[in-house]
Amino acid sequence: MRKRFLRALALWLIPPIGTLLIRLIYLTNRKRFHLPMSIPNEPVIFAFWHGDLLMQPYLYYQFRRNPKANVLISDHFDGQIIARIMRYFKLGTIHGSTTRGGAKVLIQGLKSLSEGYDIGITPDGPKGPRHEMSDGVVVMAQKRNAKVIVYSCVPSTFWQLPSWDRFTVPKPFGRLDFYASEPIDLGGLEMEAAKALIKAKLMEHVL
Repeated sequence: MRKRFLRALALWLIPPIGTLLIRLIYLTNRKRFHLPMSIPNEPVIFAFWHGDLLMQPYLYYQFRRNPKANVLISDHFDGQIIARIMRYFKLGTIHGSTTRGGAKVLIQGLKSLSEGYDIGITPDGPKGPRHEMSDGVVVMAQKRNAKVIVYSCVPSTFWQLPSWDRFTVPKPFGRLDFYASEPIDLGGLEMEAAKALIKAKLMEHVL
C-alpha cells in the first residue's frame, strides 16, 4: 500500500517538475541547430540513444510546427513518468519494448506511421545494453518505407547519471548543439547492415 501511494505521488509530482526543469535548462542555454537540407513531409522515424532523450522534444519542434508524433516508451514505472512528461510537450507515447514482447509495440508503431504520425525511438531502450541496436527501427522503416533521422544533443557542460544508459542532463548556462542527420533510406539493406548504418550515425556525436 505504501509503495503504491509513493508511486502515485511520484507520478503526480515528478512530471510537472521535470517538465519545468527541462524548460529551464533549454531557456538558460545557448542553442545551435545543425539540421538536414531537406525534411520529409511524410512520417519519419526519429532515432536517438536512451541516455540522450531529455532535450529531444525541442529538436523535434524544429521539424514540425504542429507536433504529431508517438514516442516508444518503456512500460516500466520510469517509462510512465517519461510518458507524462512527453504529454506536456504535446507528444504521444506507445508503451512497450522492441526487444521483449516486441511484436505488440512494433504493430502499434507501424499503425501510427500509417496514420501519419512520426515515431520517436531509442534503439538501445528500454534497458540496454547501452548503444546496442534493437531491430525495431529497421523493421518499422522498411515495412512502411519510412526515412530515419538520427538525433543527438551535445551540451557543453552536463551531468551523467550512474544508470545503465548514463543518462545525460545538461547544465544551465552553457550551449546545446542539436544535430539531426539527413533522412536515411534503409530500403533494400539487410538487417545487420541497416543497424550498423544507423548506429554509426548515432555514434557521431555521442557523449
